[in-house]
Amino acid sequence: MTPGGNVQRTFWQGVGQAFLWAFLLAVGVIVLYPLLWMAFGGFKSNSQIFDHPFALPDRWSLANYMAAWSGVQGYMISSLVVTAVSTVTTVLISAWAAYGLTRTPMPAKPLITAIVLGGMMLSPTVALVPLVRMMQSLGLYDTHWALIILYTAFRVPFTTFLIRAYMLDLPRDLDEAAMMDGATHGQIFRRIILPLCRPIIMSCVVLHILFAWNEYLFAMIFTNSPTVQTLPVGLTSLMSKQGTNFAQVFAAMTLSALPIIIIFFLTQRYFIRGLTEGIGK
Repeated sequence: MTPGGNVQRTFWQGVGQAFLWAFLLAVGVIVLYPLLWMAFGGFKSNSQIFDHPFALPDRWSLANYMAAWSGVQGYMISSLVVTAVSTVTTVLISAWAAYGLTRTPMPAKPLITAIVLGGMMLSPTVALVPLVRMMQSLGLYDTHWALIILYTAFRVPFTTFLIRAYMLDLPRDLDEAAMMDGATHGQIFRRIILPLCRPIIMSCVVLHILFAWNEYLFAMIFTNSPTVQTLPVGLTSLMSKQGTNFAQVFAAMTLSALPIIIIFFLTQRYFIRGLTEGIGK
């Protein structure tokens, strides 16, 4: 290729990279600006929000954040409990189910797989009435366990689908070598398969945390007490009480979003790797 052709190709590559960086920068601004505007709004007063909505706060005071924290603290604890327990139960049950569907012999495995994965097609809104009656009869209505059981039940099919897709491509030689050494299925699952599935496990953990932390329908219907209600319901209650105090509402919304943002940034490497390797297989 002639030197002129190399120069021309280098020029167009530079132009393409410049457009790519400009596009990514624009997407970053579109995504981050509303979050920053909401966070800065928590430092402002109502008058400044209306008079200068796009300006920085005149005075950096944590008064709104302290008041918002006192209002949502109980709801956040409930969300932490429900999210943490349902995440552990969902991921463990799904991982064990995926192991059984991919690594162990069983009769009618395709049918069982179809039944398990068919749970993704069940709409939660269709089953609300019988679920309410069932939780009331079991004495679980208006408890954390009601949300934990429901979140686990409705997320197991999807989580099993992701983990199963990842396990299908794992080499079976490791299983056979472990069985020759006398390992049981439980030992193989705990010591070999789970460590190999760490990326997809982390992806499923993040996805379930996003779901459980932001879920509103079940949290609104299956809870009544403020000590049991989770953060989305608490934010709705706070907005109804502080409807005109937008600064405090912005502060509460920022506090509710902060844990999810931190978790995602801490686990994004595993999250992206797990999804790309699992779904792409």
